[in-house]
Amino acid sequence: MTHEELFPGTCRSLTHRLATAQAEGRAPSVVAAVVRDGEVVWNGARTSAAGRTADENVQYRIGSITKMFTAVLVLRLRDEGVLDLADPLEKHLPDTGVGESTIAELLSHTAGLAAESPGVWWERSAGSLRPELHDVLGEQPRKHPAGRRYHYSNPGYTLLGSLVEALRGEPWEDVLRREVLEPLGLRRTSAHPQAPHADGWAVHPWADVLLPEPSQNLGLMAPAGQLWSTTADLARFAVFLMQGDERVLSADSVREMRTPAAPAGAGDWQRTYGLGAELIVRDGRVLAGHSGSLPGFLAALLMSEQDGLAAVALANCTSGVSIAGLAADLVRIVAEAEPRIPEPWQPLPDVDRSVLELTGPWYWGTGVYALRLARDGWVEVGPLSGAGRGSRFRPNGDGSWTGLDGYYAGERLEAVRRADGSVSHLDLASFVFTREPYEAGAPVPGGVDPEGWRGLA
Repeated sequence: MTHEELFPGTCRSLTHRLATAQAEGRAPSVVAAVVRDGEVVWNGARTSAAGRTADENVQYRIGSITKMFTAVLVLRLRDEGVLDLADPLEKHLPDTGVGESTIAELLSHTAGLAAESPGVWWERSAGSLRPELHDVLGEQPRKHPAGRRYHYSNPGYTLLGSLVEALRGEPWEDVLRREVLEPLGLRRTSAHPQAPHADGWAVHPWADVLLPEPSQNLGLMAPAGQLWSTTADLARFAVFLMQGDERVLSADSVREMRTPAAPAGAGDWQRTYGLGAELIVRDGRVLAGHSGSLPGFLAALLMSEQDGLAAVALANCTSGVSIAGLAADLVRIVAEAEPRIPEPWQPLPDVDRSVLELTGPWYWGTGVYALRLARDGWVEVGPLSGAGRGSRFRPNGDGSWTGLDGYYAGERLEAVRRADGSVSHLDLASFVFTREPYEAGAPVPGGVDPEGWRGLA
């Protein structure tokens, strides 16, 4: 797709939103970027310090956005066959005391582990105070039964970082640099600050004065929140998270990161978690990504796959700016001002006639469904009108398809043919779909009354 600049009015709206966030949030500086269809289309910065530049190349601490990087390393190990997400942690990292937790549960914050490390406030204290995993986990690391609920856990991502180190035989930071940062060209993302970088500040809640925040090395907790980065690097990372990169993770694997893996909490049906990525519904669109905070810094990276948009926002204050709200609004502003223009319709270059004959209406009982032929041999099955069960299906190469999403995700669709080659019915996850409602002679479970349809005298 040809890269197009944003309209001046859209840029002004983005700048206004950024300026409002910095002024009302009383932040020493806020920087942001917007990505559309794989390209950065806008950068913005507001700072309170005269003569001091804040731009897309200045590092800010990104806090828990680090978790997405750690999740990428774990999924690489899965894709290589080194581990399975269903494996208990004990299989690869013994003697933690919580080894029955699965890797998938740790990735999705459903292992029931505590939200924070015991002892002093870990974000403002040296990692040397927690030299062993036992120091990170404490005496009672589990707060809920495993697999039952979403409960955000920083110690859980400490365990995942230690898992990466155990299986790679190298420090987490070195593995991350070699396997993710260097291939993606994220040269301004690092575990420790590199000039130029912003200083972290606390802003007094009742007066316009500042207090410097300490910048600690988090030690074992680093995989949960250590990284520093820039809007330019995080914009590239957002493109990767939407499109994949075979040098790091495939498109299917990054899509898996953005797929819900944790139950939404009661009363919060608009928010859940995937495998290392937060998922929220805002302004009618699903946003995937992560927010982050450490004393002196706020960060957010959010993506809308349906709009082909992503936004990054970074600030150097402990509180005051609704950073995730800012990133979400930057996405919304572009999506509403400049809706995505669809690609022009094109006829298929060729068609498999055995698939073409399957298109059109089918009946499951008396419900009418439609099978549509998509590009690349994919098919879609869903209600002809109204709400109901539907999915996209990918061909398996043997005349059958596997569901990709919706109710039939992972289920098999097959066209069952008679001896003469004509289509008898569709078999979908044991359901029989026929060309007529309760078609006579079709293998409808329970049979079809031989007298057929009738009125009621």
